[in-house]
Amino acid sequence: MRVVLMGPPGAGKGTQAKRLAEKFRMAHLSSGDIFRAEKAGGSALGAKLAEYMSAGKLVPDEIVVDVMAKAIRECSAGGGLLLDGFPRTVPQAQALDKQLAASRTPLDAVVVITADDEQIVRRITGRRSCPKCGRIYHTEFMPPRENNVCDDDKATLDQRADDKEDVVRQRLEAYYRQTEPVIGYYRQSNGEHVVEVDGNRAPEEVTASLIEAVSRLAGA
Repeated sequence: MRVVLMGPPGAGKGTQAKRLAEKFRMAHLSSGDIFRAEKAGGSALGAKLAEYMSAGKLVPDEIVVDVMAKAIRECSAGGGLLLDGFPRTVPQAQALDKQLAASRTPLDAVVVITADDEQIVRRITGRRSCPKCGRIYHTEFMPPRENNVCDDDKATLDQRADDKEDVVRQRLEAYYRQTEPVIGYYRQSNGEHVVEVDGNRAPEEVTASLIEAVSRLAGA
């Protein structure tokens, strides 16, 4: 089984990817994790990645494709692959299709988790973390007992720079500009294998819908 999981930042993609991978015994290939591992491994590809990532620049499609193609080739999971964070652009999707076609292992499903922008902003901007123990809180959904203070060690909680509202909205704009066209590409090339799941609901409800959708599409 080969599945691409897509969705805007804050839609719960990371949590759901882990649950899906466990349910179907798929290898979870997260582009972020793979990039960090490749960078730390000291390979030639990792050195190229480091140049862009350290400078805060967008990694070119050809490098992204090379890194992910390597990870897919080296993956040995009997249950298949769950691709998370890749592809992000139409050229990346086209390159993935070519690679999978060459190995005669086309995609079984493209699953898109959707969520309202304002719901996403609430979810992300409310995140707080303890600088000492790393415990995660949310000002609305999982607040500490004392405002902005860790329950465990009484340290003042931090908000990541990426979780501030202006940055979140910039990330959403980038998603709609770069990644939404990928969904259109898949709808045009293989529309019957594309499904949307409402991510505004409770995580357990989203998980149930995702499992149903993947099971149905994989058996189609």
